Amino acid sequence: MDDDAGRPRAALVVNPVKADAPRLVGLLRSLSADAGWDEPLVLETTVQDPGQSATRSALDQGAAAVLVAGGDGTVRAVSETMAGTGVPLAIVPSGTGNLLARNLGLALDAPSAVIDAVFRGDRHPVDIGWAELTRADGEVKEHGFVVLAGIGLDAHMIANTRPGLKKSVGWVAYVDGAARSLPGAKPFRIMYAVEDRRLHSVKVHSMLFANCGALPAGIALIPDASITDGDLDVAVIQARGPFGWLAVWRTVWWQNSVLRRSKAGRRMIELTGSGSSIHYLRGRDAEAATTEPAPVELDGDEFGEAVRIRCRIDPGALLIAVPPGHVISPA
Repeated sequence: MDDDAGRPRAALVVNPVKADAPRLVGLLRSLSADAGWDEPLVLETTVQDPGQSATRSALDQGAAAVLVAGGDGTVRAVSETMAGTGVPLAIVPSGTGNLLARNLGLALDAPSAVIDAVFRGDRHPVDIGWAELTRADGEVKEHGFVVLAGIGLDAHMIANTRPGLKKSVGWVAYVDGAARSLPGAKPFRIMYAVEDRRLHSVKVHSMLFANCGALPAGIALIPDASITDGDLDVAVIQARGPFGWLAVWRTVWWQNSVLRRSKAGRRMIELTGSGSSIHYLRGRDAEAATTEPAPVELDGDEFGEAVRIRCRIDPGALLIAVPPGHVISPA
């Protein structure tokens, strides 16, 4: 957006519950003035609008760049609306997980650097995912996601995570959610296909569809997932037998997050195998259908139950503003 003097204007979409709004607004106003930009727009999210309407308002008013500050759900909602617009989006780390910021390799404790990237930084196109959900009553809706979508136990874990604990201890609260979910976890049958190839029928605990795969604490849930490769990475999780969840944890933590970081470790995985608890697949799109409604999550937010989920990748649909010289890792 340009004012009467032809100066561009940035817009900040902020979740006041998750982010320190007064501090961020002060930084943005100061840096906008330094860069010769007009007074920024500031739009707050609400319970009724997690970010989509606020972002559309910013775009309708001609914002030259949009910044988002909030939890992962706010970032997802804003990114969904920004996709395909060609307007730069800056991710200001806030909230609990900061999943997209982590996968972009952004510093989580330097908001001024990310805000300044709007005015003096680089622009990088990254992928966004889309999940089409079919409900038991036949309703079909499509939603965006920037990190991952999941059906099954991962959604149960999120539903069982206590909001108060999450607010006080951050992402560690998901451990409590896992502890509440695992004892009663039962596999369920799905039919799935990746890129319309052969149809598979299996029992799983979860199926994940990832645009990128890094989690807090250095955990690489899906180690080869990249936000710039134009592909969807799929993980089919099957915890078999009494020690099944130990095998899942071994794959996610020890192999993916430790061994794969070194040449010797990768060689060890080749020699010993990666086990059968998690099966990884890749393609531009994938879908899964269940015999009974199963819980769904997108970027860590509950999205109710669905009987079918179809996910696809939209390559380079988001234009991200990053500090000068910042490199987004390919994987």
